[in-house]
Amino acid sequence: MDTFYKIIAIAIVTCVTCLIVKPVRPDFAIFISIVGGIIIIFYMLSFLSNIFNVFDNIFTTSGVNSSLYAIIFKIIGIGYLTEFTASICGDTGNQSLADKVLLGGKILILVMALPIVTSILDIVMQLLPK
Repeated sequence: MDTFYKIIAIAIVTCVTCLIVKPVRPDFAIFISIVGGIIIIFYMLSFLSNIFNVFDNIFTTSGVNSSLYAIIFKIIGIGYLTEFTASICGDTGNQSLADKVLLGGKILILVMALPIVTSILDIVMQLLPK
């Protein structure tokens, strides 16, 4: 919970700093926003080991192909990076570009999820009586 309070504090300090700097140097305000977001992401990296352990236990217990494990994390990463990038585009006033980034991320996630869908369908087909 301590990390959560640090994240909130960093976000508030970043927002206030952007509000102060934006009228004087709008170009610096964008960089301050990006740096604040990156700092928050680094604070969240400490939780990744717990997430990896839980997913590892799930895949080990279920006997699902381990290659799907990597695909799931790639999909999650794409989702987060897409959202972060689209937010930055929106903050700079490029909402149209932000929408394109989100669409591209969704399409890429769909393409990457196809092996998972295929694997699930194979499992369902094996469970059905012939």
